[in-house]
Amino acid sequence: MAKFPGLGNRAAACMWTAVAGLALLAGCASGGSRASESAKAPASIDRGTASAEPNLAQRRTPNLVVIFCDDLGWGDVPGFAVPGFTPPAYTREMPNLERLAREGARFRHFYSAQPVCSASRAALLTGCYPNRVGIHGALFSDARVGISADERTLAELLRDAGYRTSMAGKWHLGCLPEFNPTRHGFERFLGIPYSNDMWPARFPGKHPELPLLDGEEVRAYIRTLDDQARLTGEFTRHTVDFIREAARGDAPFFAYLAHPQPHTPIAASPAFTPADRRALYGGVLREIDWSVGEVMRALDESGAAANTIVLFTSDNGPWLSFGSDAGSSGGLREGKGTTFEGGVRVPCIVRWPGMVPAGATSDVPWMTIDLFATMAAIVDAPPPAMDRPIDGRDARAVWTCAPDARPTHEAFWFYYHVDELQAVRMGRWKASLARKSRTLDGKPGGELGGEAAYVMKQVPFALYDLERDPTESIDVQLEHPEVVEQIMRHVEAARAELGDAATKQRGSGWRGRPEPSAPRTTGAAGAQGANDR
Repeated sequence: MAKFPGLGNRAAACMWTAVAGLALLAGCASGGSRASESAKAPASIDRGTASAEPNLAQRRTPNLVVIFCDDLGWGDVPGFAVPGFTPPAYTREMPNLERLAREGARFRHFYSAQPVCSASRAALLTGCYPNRVGIHGALFSDARVGISADERTLAELLRDAGYRTSMAGKWHLGCLPEFNPTRHGFERFLGIPYSNDMWPARFPGKHPELPLLDGEEVRAYIRTLDDQARLTGEFTRHTVDFIREAARGDAPFFAYLAHPQPHTPIAASPAFTPADRRALYGGVLREIDWSVGEVMRALDESGAAANTIVLFTSDNGPWLSFGSDAGSSGGLREGKGTTFEGGVRVPCIVRWPGMVPAGATSDVPWMTIDLFATMAAIVDAPPPAMDRPIDGRDARAVWTCAPDARPTHEAFWFYYHVDELQAVRMGRWKASLARKSRTLDGKPGGELGGEAAYVMKQVPFALYDLERDPTESIDVQLEHPEVVEQIMRHVEAARAELGDAATKQRGSGWRGRPEPSAPRTTGAAGAQGANDR
């Protein structure tokens, strides 16, 4: 009997008796060209109010605006919740996100590639699983590593296609000069180099003062919560000014607005700070909603809205240990720092007038890695170098919300920590591999900025039907041994390509961790980063 590392004994004992005669699955690498019947995605698709199929033929090259929040939960945005779950009250106070969804489409099965800061950003900007490009966890302020100059970022892709490019907000892909956004495709940058909690106020002696960078120069230092409270507005204004300026020219533009909020420590400007400190999280989200409105207003008033793709999403799920200062998973299991749905499934709204049907809703899965490939197809960019393949796939067919739309990949791979494969989704099915995973174990999170302690618990192998069981509560591996057999082939394909620390395998496609050109002393925070920030 063949062995499948990470597969529980319960499944292994019954699997082979039920799969005799099962044809070997072809194309088992992630993103294969044809999914099997048992891998079909959930079929729930609301086509919205569009009267005709959006035309995928390329029109005038569209602008792109990406609004990327930090630790925003799947349930923190209107229209994202499992059946029977009561959304937080603040989701009823987000008129601009409601408008964005009315004019675009909600994608309720959209995924971050990993449930943590640096890794999720590497995936978005390179179109690769982050461990392929050597980025893991969350890089600390003394990290000597960052995004490699050998990797082509989305900003570089679009810059080379004639776009103007701008970034505002949290970078978190390396803080040495060679990792600065301006050296990776962005013509301008206003932001912070890593998470907003990497400062002396929270970790005395572990981090230097948190710099606000204008390009590669320090404009100011973020020393107080009042300083943090100004960032959402400042980054929004920087983005709006760029949009208005770029829209006056002939070149298309890419604006990347990566809010540091609602990552703890949470803070909002006075206009959005409620009298009740316990309601501050809602105030932070109302300010983010305001920011979305300012971006849409700039697009409207500059005449660019009709030819601009706007994508709103988050880097990972909510940091549940912070309780009152954390968001909502919308009823999904767990949150940030886990590969359960609450950690990796994130809200996503896409608006592209005439191409994405207005008011539609789709449950067809796709992932952050697919944006790079989608834009590459839109601008007809040259293919990646043979030694630098990407993992993403063109998602425009998913964006149509058509009844026959298929997932962008035959299987989605979910890694965490340093190259540890923890889960694989295939259509409606998800294999949750045996591992240790953090949890509050039923305890409440902290209050008013305090953090409750997680515990690490052993998680057995399980198979979940996400169409019927979005909360990952019912293990159906015994009822569907043929699905277990099929999905485990994708597990082995992932291990062969990108490796798996749990089984001590190194994949053939792992490109390693880039090192800086000059050495730097490692401080107490740890050069390799962590998996929490």
